[in-house]
Amino acid sequence: MTADRTGTTPAPAGGGPRLRTALLAVIGVGLLLLGGGLAVALGIGRDAQPAADSVDVGFARDMSAHHLQGVEMANLALERSTDDAVRGLAFDIAETQQNQVGRMQGWLSLWGYSITGGEQMAWMSSGEHAGHGADSPGGLMPGMATDEELAELRSASGKDFDVLFLQLMTRHHQGGSEMAAYAQTNADEWAVRRLATSILESQTGETNLMVSMLADRGAQPLPAP
Repeated sequence: MTADRTGTTPAPAGGGPRLRTALLAVIGVGLLLLGGGLAVALGIGRDAQPAADSVDVGFARDMSAHHLQGVEMANLALERSTDDAVRGLAFDIAETQQNQVGRMQGWLSLWGYSITGGEQMAWMSSGEHAGHGADSPGGLMPGMATDEELAELRSASGKDFDVLFLQLMTRHHQGGSEMAAYAQTNADEWAVRRLATSILESQTGETNLMVSMLADRGAQPLPAP
């Protein structure tokens, strides 16, 4: 099920958080394999595969980690929010970003690289956030929530939870969009540039939606990363 862009369609009920987590884990494994299969079909890694310090490898690693925090926050919203619009948005984010993580980690596997490693954000060598992970508190990438912010989100409830979720996810999307925009222009692999374009487009649209949802709830976004 996919909510429409007004966010009025609730995520499917039933099963509980444990079942949902188990299903996402199974889906994630399947998508990891699917990502590798799609990479083969697109010719990724067949001839001159990306170097370890390339934009392609760095983006796949860092955006996977960035997305996984987004999935974590979205799953919290599915478990804790009672707002149908927030739940519908969270369902879309969890589903889309889990799919994209599967693709990126599938490529890394096919290229012969681990899913973690390398200097975080070093692939954005000419960007504002080059080396961002090494210099920021906790090694966070652009827009990511701190441990303290995640703890605050877990302890919140009702409207306070919904507002904080939308604020954190808006900033998260803004940071991810910067990363995607750089990969869109600088990655060598066509499929990586294509995924970066898709991420940039979808997260820009969702960011605009969340800003509007915050306004409806009498709140403002957090400062951009």
